[in-house]
Amino acid sequence: MNWAFLQGLLSGVNKYSTILGRVWLSVVLIFRVLVYVVAAEEVWDDDHKDFDCNTRQPGCANVCYDHTFPVSHVRLWALQLILVTCPSLLVVMHVAYREERERRHRLKHGPQATPLYGNPGKKRGGLWWTYLLSLIFKAGVDAGFLYIFHRIYKNYDMPRVVHCSVDPCPNVVDCFISRPTEKKVFSYFMVTTAVICILLNLGEVIYLLCKRCQELLGPQNSKHQQHRRRGHHGPLRSLQDACPPYAPSQALQQGDSSREVTLPC
Repeated sequence: MNWAFLQGLLSGVNKYSTILGRVWLSVVLIFRVLVYVVAAEEVWDDDHKDFDCNTRQPGCANVCYDHTFPVSHVRLWALQLILVTCPSLLVVMHVAYREERERRHRLKHGPQATPLYGNPGKKRGGLWWTYLLSLIFKAGVDAGFLYIFHRIYKNYDMPRVVHCSVDPCPNVVDCFISRPTEKKVFSYFMVTTAVICILLNLGEVIYLLCKRCQELLGPQNSKHQQHRRRGHHGPLRSLQDACPPYAPSQALQQGDSSREVTLPC
């Protein structure tokens, strides 16, 4: 599989993501894709070849291996990474659709025409929903695969010896897994990074919702505060309008205090 092509596509998602989205992308590319390509595939490369059972019954080792590993860790992780990264590509495709629509609009109505989008990459309208749903989908995929791993391999464990009594094995045989400790370490590492990605996705969902609520409630709060200020300063302003500043008479300016001066208010 060409992971470099996938990495190149995901790099374009950075400019449309929030800070948490950029952190998520870094975790996926460095701690999941890179570790998978460089180390995990090599660890599970000799999995079937070095799966030894203490019997020479033909077909017993193959059946026991299939019973112990119904789906390979490596293939499940590859499928998980593909499903997790695809929603981010939908955001890039949505932005490309906006830019193309904006280009056709300018060709039809001229370069001075009112733009359809102030910023095609800004998360507003349909793009906001696309981005939000992609986060929910990514978190759901990671959570679903964690549940699948837990069901197939209890507690994500990798035992040293498995006991198998599946036909055509003549009796209960012991089968030995190659490099179980190393595989257990990589399994726990991939599970931990998946949990971190789920938390980052949920945190970004909360951030987007809070920011959206603030944008919707912000104008209403500002209008309410302006209305309260007008109501608080209303009588004072009306009094100031009704009673303009009084200009002292010439007599007062000359120091004649015997004359009374009547203020208009």
